[in-house]
This record gives sequence, structure tokens and C-alpha cells, in this order.
Amino acid sequence: MGNRFEDTYFSRENRFSLGFDREAGDHYASFPVTIGVIDYEEYYRLTPAQYEQFMTDQDAALVFIESCRRRERDELLIQKPGWNRGSAI
Repeated sequence: MGNRFEDTYFSRENRFSLGFDREAGDHYASFPVTIGVIDYEEYYRLTPAQYEQFMTDQDAALVFIESCRRRERDELLIQKPGWNRGSAI
């Protein structure tokens, strides 16, 4: 990923990040996933309003993250996964 994704908040306890996508100019929420032999991050696009809310309301951010982990918001994925999509860890 290089320097494309810049985390501005990280929850160690709940294993997610919020940040800024330098390439697209958008904000994101991300969390780690694994396919067994490799771990990577899934990045979901946020609106500016969502980002501002989640920065001050981690409970709301966690509700959003959990829905992403259940793959209910795949239309917001910044990078589409391959055929062997990982599972949230």
C-alpha cells in the first residue's frame, strides 16, 4: 500500500482504524483480515460526516465496523478482494 492510507485513529481493543486515503482524497475505516498464509487490511470508504462522527463516537464506529466484518457494506470497499477473500481477525 505504501503511503496511500494514513491512519488517524487506531483501536487496539476493537482492531480497526480510521484514516485518510491520499490517492482518492476520501476517509476510510479499515480492519485486518486473513486468508491463513497472509494478513491484510480491508478499507471501506467513509463520508466526511461518518468520519467526523466516528472520530468522536467509537461506539458508532464499532457498529459500522461490525457490519463491514459481516460483509454488509461491500459496496464501500475501496479495493475489491480476490476470489479467496480473507476473514476478519
